[in-house]
Amino acid sequence: MKSPFTLPRPVKQGPWRWLVPVLLVLLFLLVLLWLPWQARQMESNERQEQLIADTLWVEQTLRFELARSEEALAALGNDLVIETPAPAALQARFAQMFKNGHELQRIIWYDAQGQVKASRGMELPPEGLTQSSRDAAAMSRSTRLGRYSEPYGATGLVHGLIDFHLPLVHAGKYMGSLVATYNLQTLLDENVPWWFAQDNALSLLDRDDHVVAQRAAGGPGRGVYTHKRALDLPGSQIVLATDSVKAAPKLLPNLLVGSVIVLALGLVISLVALWRHIARTIAAENALRQQMAFRTAMEDSLLTGLRARDLEGRVTYVNPAFCRMVGYPMEDLLGKKPPMPYWAPEAMAEYEGRFRKVLSGQATPQFETVFQRSDGMRVPVLVFEAPLVDAHGRHTGWMSSILDITDRKRAEELNRQQQEKLETSARLATMGEISSMLAHELNQPLAAISSYTAGALNVLARETQAAPLDTGMLKRALEQANTQARRAGQIIRSVHEFVKKREPHRETVGIPNVVDGIRALVELQARQSYVALQVDVPDDLPPVLADRVLIEQVLLNLTRNAIEAMQAIDPERRVLRITAHTGEQGQVAVSVIDNGHGISPEVAERLFSPFFSTKAEGMGMGLSICRTAIEFHGGTLTHAANPGGGTVFTFTLQQAQEAPVTER
Repeated sequence: MKSPFTLPRPVKQGPWRWLVPVLLVLLFLLVLLWLPWQARQMESNERQEQLIADTLWVEQTLRFELARSEEALAALGNDLVIETPAPAALQARFAQMFKNGHELQRIIWYDAQGQVKASRGMELPPEGLTQSSRDAAAMSRSTRLGRYSEPYGATGLVHGLIDFHLPLVHAGKYMGSLVATYNLQTLLDENVPWWFAQDNALSLLDRDDHVVAQRAAGGPGRGVYTHKRALDLPGSQIVLATDSVKAAPKLLPNLLVGSVIVLALGLVISLVALWRHIARTIAAENALRQQMAFRTAMEDSLLTGLRARDLEGRVTYVNPAFCRMVGYPMEDLLGKKPPMPYWAPEAMAEYEGRFRKVLSGQATPQFETVFQRSDGMRVPVLVFEAPLVDAHGRHTGWMSSILDITDRKRAEELNRQQQEKLETSARLATMGEISSMLAHELNQPLAAISSYTAGALNVLARETQAAPLDTGMLKRALEQANTQARRAGQIIRSVHEFVKKREPHRETVGIPNVVDGIRALVELQARQSYVALQVDVPDDLPPVLADRVLIEQVLLNLTRNAIEAMQAIDPERRVLRITAHTGEQGQVAVSVIDNGHGISPEVAERLFSPFFSTKAEGMGMGLSICRTAIEFHGGTLTHAANPGGGTVFTFTLQQAQEAPVTER
């Protein structure tokens, strides 16, 4: 039993009591070590981020400089395709372009045949353009868009060059090209600021990472802070590579002294950092203001109208081109909600229906419509709609690009009129070829009518001599005369209906009736060439929606070609077949089959080209007009080899929705 006055036993002192101070000291040392390391990492990241931002800025500067030169070439190309200037004026234009861009080394103007019409600058090598440049020229010509070649010519003494090919197109026709050659080294020297070149080594690399241009005013890079950015040049893969001359930041030699210095100079550094931040902010605002002015100038110079609307359809932005297109000032359009003042009254329902779709978020991406100018004139336009999305991914409205297609509509109407004239000329040419045969063909029914009427008169004459009247013989003679008269009338009606000029009129017609309508003309040509005609057209074929005269013209042209293709074979093999059947996807297919000489692969490639013909006296428009007529009906005209020799021409027509067949 313990006494209340008994002293407590001493507590045993273990090593754990030193653990906390040691841990605190180690933690302090770790913090002292971690702070400089963290500062070093932050400085390294900041340098890398600054290098990336500066590289992006340099890349945009280079691209803007090339884009400015492209616009100058495009303006020159537009003037060249309209009217060739005098040589002195053209050389003056060239000289001004060289003055505006020192990186420009050579300009060559080629015509449509690849011949040099004018040039300025460095001479072209004897071997001409490089293979890469020729490939870019071919791609530019096929796509009708500007194209850069791959860089070339980079050696130890010669800097890399690059060619830009701009096709010259007028009214859809290739008129030649402009080729501009740029010196990539000069491009770097003229457009990269000296302060950036002092801190970084810049290089332009091709697709194989070969250096084609380089600028290193501050010496070679150390490989610590690097970044690569591809220039957005169509057809060329050029990469802008930057390598900073700065080395990685070092730890302070004396951590304690460094910590004291950091603590003592913290306020000064904070003030300096704040001053730098303010200076960068002001510089960024100035750069942004310059970029906004540049973009505004670009938008004001566009020929394409631009219009922005919010989700309620209110106009928030229009460019000068749109104002010129509709004839209203910008003040009368901004903030305006539908109905718009440029909506044409006859298309008001169409506008309102499309506007309801816009409000529901279902805008039509592309459509054609008509605007009414302030002076009442109608302007056909092509509208492209795209959603506007802010930096947070939210849909804030719609952006529209509007093109004035008045000239295109006028060209389409002119082309349609020319096509109608060609179709009429083709029908008249066809009838000219068979005019000599018509006289012989009409002689037969007219001679038969004369014979039958003479026989009828003889019967009547015998009746007057007290002989019994043979009414059966008289009836048969008159019936035969009537049949022959209808036959002659059918031939004349077929010719008249075929050659008369008329507007295309699509209606529900039956293929059997179309074939019967021209059968007399086909048989007329076939008999002259000793060709047997076989028609295999079922009477229960579905009707089609088509212009009957156009389809008759196609059939008559195809059968005439088939008859001519069998002139050189034996008479017993001269068989012309016309077949029809129901095809796929609700179509009716009609085939014209001959046993002639067939079509060679060389001829097949250009068979449907306008003005191409294998006949010495042919115009080369028959098959081209046939294909145009079939495509007008939404069908196709194709050809294939006949297994038994010859060719099979097949065209398809869409079945009509209506059941009854309407004949003219």
